[in-house]
Amino acid sequence: MEADGNHRGRATITDVAKRSGTSIKTVSRVFNDEPFVRAETRKRVLQAASELDYHPNIAARSLVRGRSFLIGLFYENPSPNYVVDLQTGALDRLRDERFRLLLFPCQSAQAMSGKLLQVARTSGLEGIVLAPPLGDDPRTVEELSGARMPFVRIAPTTALDVSPMVGIDDVGAARAMTQHLLALGHRRIAFVQGDPGHPSNTQRLCGFRAALSEAGVAFEERFLEQGMYTFESGLAAGRRLFADRMRPTAVFAANDDMAAGVSVAAKEYGLEIPGNVSIAGFDDSLISRVTWPQLTTIHQPTYDMAHVATDALLALIDQRALNPAISLPHRLLVRGSTGKAPPGDSAT
Repeated sequence: MEADGNHRGRATITDVAKRSGTSIKTVSRVFNDEPFVRAETRKRVLQAASELDYHPNIAARSLVRGRSFLIGLFYENPSPNYVVDLQTGALDRLRDERFRLLLFPCQSAQAMSGKLLQVARTSGLEGIVLAPPLGDDPRTVEELSGARMPFVRIAPTTALDVSPMVGIDDVGAARAMTQHLLALGHRRIAFVQGDPGHPSNTQRLCGFRAALSEAGVAFEERFLEQGMYTFESGLAAGRRLFADRMRPTAVFAANDDMAAGVSVAAKEYGLEIPGNVSIAGFDDSLISRVTWPQLTTIHQPTYDMAHVATDALLALIDQRALNPAISLPHRLLVRGSTGKAPPGDSAT
């Protein structure tokens, strides 16, 4: 690329100053978001930088300003689909921002308890986004609050007033899915739980049981299976359910990965979906759209939650006004994996 009329190579701040007809100091002020730069001048500098494909050196700028411009996303979730949406939402919010994102996958919330603040400080982070269940660890929340480290939590269920938060109504979403299955005539409905260490698991089970109770349908312990939010755990749970002579006519799994595993188990037992058994998931992740039939699921806006949480963290770091508690809407997406209960199994 030709940086200017005299030489080739990567464009420099000097090239931008020449192209825009300003000084190097003015260009620096524009890219450091300093005040008292005229709008017309700022526009001219940014236009010159775009034409030259100039990008400021973040490391050098950090040294000059004594800041790292780094934020961290800490997460612990075995579902690759969930993690991709989470990362993409945060990264997209930081596009064209001066901040950069560091990713911190964690083995478990318990393993990080008492260590997260140290990791954040060692990494030079200016702020943190905590994905569930990390945001519900009391020691982590207490240490971050005491250290005045800016942090935003995604879908916390405890200490809701100690930090900004973004989430959805997990109880209401699970209730809506269960009501959908009940409306199709299903009464033998199984529920596959997720990781018991994730608060969302408890909330979704609560919504499931609430819908059954409201419909006057008894909750049966034998239709409650333990999963871990993974495809493999869903497959194992499905095999146990379908091996029972009184198998369920519908299975609601607490996430799409497990629902996909249940679908494979159903096919292993020669069951048609949804002719013999209806299967539903939660998340609206990629796997829900590539299985056949496609999964009926709850659209959880994971991408949007990460995007909004990152936006809130930037506002917190810059000491701008922000909404401390944001609830995003969920949607019931009815697809081909759910249908009417088999004859003889529906309510009369």
